[in-house]
Amino acid sequence: MPCARCGSDSVTKTGFCAECETSYDAWSRQHAADIVWQVFTGGAVVTIMGMLIPLLGAPFVISAFGIVLGFGTFVGARTLSERRRRQQYLVNGDVPRAYLPPPTR
Repeated sequence: MPCARCGSDSVTKTGFCAECETSYDAWSRQHAADIVWQVFTGGAVVTIMGMLIPLLGAPFVISAFGIVLGFGTFVGARTLSERRRRQQYLVNGDVPRAYLPPPTR
C-alpha cells in the first residue's frame, strides 16, 4: 500500500512514508495545545465521579471506577484528535497557512 500522502512505496505502520511522517511530526507540534482540552475533559470526569458520586451516597468502589473512566476519556479524546489532525494534514499539506507566500497579482 503506498504512502497516503505522497504515494511512496516504503510505508511505516502509520500509513505515511518516513519523510512524510517526519514532516507530520514537525507540523503537529504547532497544535501541541490540543492536549489541554483532552486533559481537562478527563479531569472533569474524574472529578465528577470521584467527588460528586460519593457525596450522593454511592460506594467508594463506584467512585474509584471514575479514575479509570476519566483516563479512558482522555485516551479516547486523544485518539480522536490525532485522527482529525492526520486527516487535516493530508488535506492542508505540511506548510501552515500563515507561512504561505502572498498571492501574486
